[in-house]
Amino acid sequence: MSTASFELADWFEGRRLRAFELSQQGWRPVRIAEALGVSRAAVSQWLEMARRGGADALRARPHQGASARLTEAQKALIPEFLSHGAEAYGFRGAVWTCDRVATVIAREFGVHYHKAHVSRILNPLGWTPQQPITRAIQRDDEAIERWREEVWPGLKKSRDATTAG
Repeated sequence: MSTASFELADWFEGRRLRAFELSQQGWRPVRIAEALGVSRAAVSQWLEMARRGGADALRARPHQGASARLTEAQKALIPEFLSHGAEAYGFRGAVWTCDRVATVIAREFGVHYHKAHVSRILNPLGWTPQQPITRAIQRDDEAIERWREEVWPGLKKSRDATTAG
């Protein structure tokens, strides 16, 4: 958890503890909610937590989250695998996409990641996925430029005229 997350958790914790203190001083939940700028339901939940577990029940606890599926040692091996090149793993072309890296991780470690998550693994290792060039072989750049200069302005004008009315 980042420093900002801890500070935010401390702020929320402080607000819950303040609600508990005010209730101990005889404040009603409605007044506590107004004073702290929260809903009455939130205050009721906090006071119920405190009733069951004391003030400690209102303290912030770090969220555990899911455990990592790859160990740090396994993650450290990924750059070595990638350094052999994509073609060494049977891919056509030398580009490492997230989908390809996810396939290599599955082959090497038996751990399956969605391709969208792979960049989160690669970035701390100093690697970035590459985007393959998806351009038609028969692409005619001169014809495209002519179309942009000659045809597109006319289409744009006729569209503007129809939508203006």
